[in-house]
Amino acid sequence: QVQLVESGGRLVQAGGSLTLSCAASGGTFSYYSMGWFRQPPGKEREFVAVIKWNSGTSYYADSVKGRFTISRDNAKNTMYLQMNSLKPEDTAVYYCSARDGDGTFYTGPAYYNYWGQGTQVTVSS
Repeated sequence: QVQLVESGGRLVQAGGSLTLSCAASGGTFSYYSMGWFRQPPGKEREFVAVIKWNSGTSYYADSVKGRFTISRDNAKNTMYLQMNSLKPEDTAVYYCSARDGDGTFYTGPAYYNYWGQGTQVTVSS
């Protein structure tokens, strides 16, 4: 059973940086795609970034492109989201997710089979 555990969320000032981690276990992730989603207060869950575990190629939402970087450490089975130049509108619960397959980049939450419990990121103005 695949398990995902996020960490690293906290309160940060606008313009600051933060790195989220997602520890994955219970599976072999060579042909998985791993993603980050977020859910702002009162809004639906939205796509942030996705990475193909094997190749390391990635894709970003326009709202975070150039500010956020997704990466993974194969040896540690851990995925990261480096967030720079944070804005108040980045405030959300951030979730890591995984799906079995590394073809097309999928940005819809319904395509992902596994989810973490979420970690709160709050950006103050």
